[in-house]
Amino acid sequence: MARPRQFDRDEALLQAIRVFCDKGFAAASTEALMAAMNLSRQSMYNSFGDKRQLYIEAMQQYQANSISDLIWRLSKDATPLESLRNTLLSFASRAEREGTSGCMGVNAICEFGMSDEELNQLCASSGRTLRAAMERTLKLAVEQQQIPATIDIAGACDFLLSTLSGMKVSAKGGASREQLQAIAEFAVRALGPAI
Repeated sequence: MARPRQFDRDEALLQAIRVFCDKGFAAASTEALMAAMNLSRQSMYNSFGDKRQLYIEAMQQYQANSISDLIWRLSKDATPLESLRNTLLSFASRAEREGTSGCMGVNAICEFGMSDEELNQLCASSGRTLRAAMERTLKLAVEQQQIPATIDIAGACDFLLSTLSGMKVSAKGGASREQLQAIAEFAVRALGPAI
């Protein structure tokens, strides 16, 4: 009979995600990953494969968690505009909630650009899902006359997604919670509503 694994795989993966968020792929040493995951080298390799395989699995989990959280936030408030605002504001406290200042997705773009097809596909798929949710929220805001009917939905969506990415980079660069909140509030006001 096989011996049961002596660790929580999901928790170990969460710890790897934190290391990759803070350091990126190249700067995350195997030793740092093993220490964070509380695993020996052999246990890590047996459970997750090499560093690259661990990174891909961590990215898949990170993207799934991040996108589901954002979609939930985009639909949880009384009005679509309030949901957009609170989704952006949630990034101001993200580092405190998640215990890391980086974003695996932004790190991957900065580190790999478009050179890694597997990562490109992961990020593109998540991006399409988030974009669709953001567009639905913006269209609903137009229907409810919270933002002007003349707004360019695609352009507004690009603007808000870029704002999210910029907030993630700013957070990693040391921006304060107050600065991030101000960015979020400015982005919502730029849509043209009066809130």
